[in-house]
Amino acid sequence: MRPLTGLPSARAALRSVRAASETDRPHWAARLEDVKNSTVGRALRRLRWEPRLQPFHGYGSTEKVRVLAKVLYASPGTPADFHDQPVHDMRTMAVRGWRNFASQVVPDATVHILLGDQEFAARADRSGILDATLEVSLAPGRHEAVMWTIPGNEVTADIDVVGPDAEIGLVSDIDDTVMVTLLPRPLLAFWNAFVLHQSSRQVVPGMPMLYQRLAREHSSLPVVYLSTGAWNVFPVLKRFLYKNGYPDGPLLLTDWGPTNTGFFRSGPDHKHRSLEHLVGAFPGLRWILVGDDGQHDPSIYADFADRHPELVEAVLIRQLTEPEQLLAHGTRRPLEPAAPGDVSPLTLQASDGHGLLAELERTGVVPS
Repeated sequence: MRPLTGLPSARAALRSVRAASETDRPHWAARLEDVKNSTVGRALRRLRWEPRLQPFHGYGSTEKVRVLAKVLYASPGTPADFHDQPVHDMRTMAVRGWRNFASQVVPDATVHILLGDQEFAARADRSGILDATLEVSLAPGRHEAVMWTIPGNEVTADIDVVGPDAEIGLVSDIDDTVMVTLLPRPLLAFWNAFVLHQSSRQVVPGMPMLYQRLAREHSSLPVVYLSTGAWNVFPVLKRFLYKNGYPDGPLLLTDWGPTNTGFFRSGPDHKHRSLEHLVGAFPGLRWILVGDDGQHDPSIYADFADRHPELVEAVLIRQLTEPEQLLAHGTRRPLEPAAPGDVSPLTLQASDGHGLLAELERTGVVPS
């Protein structure tokens, strides 16, 4: 055995490893959730329940794509596409959203993926979420990935592949940016889970028209909806966007479950990480970032612009009314006012999509 040298450095390294191990150890709530998932999973398997996949909308470049899905248990005889109902099927709109929250996840399941002419295998995480980045050569446009856990439960997921000719992309917040629920933020989870119809949510005036105009001006425009909402409400949000004429695109949501550090994931951290992932996926794109001044969007986008000023085409901030501000965070003033419009990058503010489009035309970002 070689003698140990540099003892103080070795001790410091050991302390660092121990600290990292303690940080990596899941929070007690996460460990409790793991026990619950294991216990319930064993009971469901004894009842012959089987895994089913809920596919999410993926995206990527012509060389690498991100595939997203959730693995859930379903009763015997349940169709493979039980968790994958089409957004245009109005009959599914009558299904209460609580079922999305009551489903039991399948942790650590192996998922097989057929994309193009290649087959892959990836593993879901402890929350049943599959988030796999695959190296595959695809032409620009819409593709379908076929996914299954066992033969016979295949489902398909849309994958948007952005070509090298694309120059501008759009990232949009959801709550209070494209739709308004007129409820206090703490009640949004309950609202999304139990409200019956998408008509109970109000579209922000002019926002669909604004996004459609941007899509017409930039024919290869990728549209990504970035929200701190849970993956459980993916079907609800997809139907809302479809019904109200928003451009189709991936939704980047989050898992509300416990983590290594606490009961819930950080919403701002999720948005920061998602924006950086988009930069890695599309290093040449300049982004139009759309949000509202009711929560943290102004600071999140400003921080992103500080790190990547060359990648920000414009920041669009929807200004909430005083009642909306009160519901969003408890005061009548914006939580984080946006930066003035004469700074770089260009930051524009208005109360709705009509006003934001007028600002884009006034500044020449969009031809008038």
